[in-house]
Amino acid sequence: MGDSQERARRVLARAGLPSDAPAGVRPLAGGTYNTVEEITLRDGTRYVLKVPPPPTAPGLRHERRLLVAEAAFYEGAAQARVPAPRVVSLAADDAVPHLLMTACPGVPWPEAEPTPAERTVLRTELGRRTARLHRVTGTAYGYPSGALGPLAPDWRTAFTAMTDAVLADARDHRPWLPRPVDEVAAVLRAAAPALDEVTVPVLVHFDLWPGNILVDRPADGPARIGGLIDGERMFWGDPLADLASLALLDDIRRDEAFLAGYAREGGRLVLDGGARLRLAQYRAYLDLIMLTETVPRAVGAEAAGRVRERVGPHLEAVLDEIAALTTAKFTA
Repeated sequence: MGDSQERARRVLARAGLPSDAPAGVRPLAGGTYNTVEEITLRDGTRYVLKVPPPPTAPGLRHERRLLVAEAAFYEGAAQARVPAPRVVSLAADDAVPHLLMTACPGVPWPEAEPTPAERTVLRTELGRRTARLHRVTGTAYGYPSGALGPLAPDWRTAFTAMTDAVLADARDHRPWLPRPVDEVAAVLRAAAPALDEVTVPVLVHFDLWPGNILVDRPADGPARIGGLIDGERMFWGDPLADLASLALLDDIRRDEAFLAGYAREGGRLVLDGGARLRLAQYRAYLDLIMLTETVPRAVGAEAAGRVRERVGPHLEAVLDEIAALTTAKFTA
């Protein structure tokens, strides 16, 4: 705790905030890559500090300089008027890289345990918030961190670089996959022309699973979304890509409340053949990340087995779906 207190003091001082001994510094659970801590000042103000692992730590190719992407997401969320942390200071290239941000009210969705009635209201609100995020546009495609090179002028180039990177990670780390890496690569390569349908790069969180959605229950009102957090996987791309984590290992078409909220805020989701083919590619990409990262994360045999049992069959089915949709779209 002593090291955490000293680091908190240095970060607060750099940000121009009161840097005398913070009233409290505590680790926050949930993250698997960065160290995350909550800093509480003596007046009760809360901040969240993220510190990445050292450059020598094993990781995936897209995970370099994630703090840059996270800051970009929060800036976009502020532009969209979507509840999310506010960036206080970013030192991505400092001797001790870190991101200091404000804390949002609420607890992660699984801890909040919304009632069925609350769930309908919250998923509708989430749909509206997501549609607002997707109105924020960039100038090019890909990860703003530069981890995989500069932003690309078109989505096919950017997403191909993203899938090529995770497939290279799979070759390096040799995780269990339901099919050989080269076979997976061939399926994705054949489907890539469908990516040309995307013509505007929008703000994509790409990690909106329930653990990154805070639910706030204020004393004077009903439950609401307190914030969308952990935007470090953000990229500029196809808005459909957010549906991969919003319906993690499931089908977004089952989430009627989310879809209603998304449409109410002006979002358009037309899941025709081309859109379904693109969405299937994003689901496969996310599955590949989840399976591959178990090796550099050294999660242990038991945890890796659980991921394999949950994600493996899903990836197998998604690859079959991609192959069938590719055949229907490009050979009809």
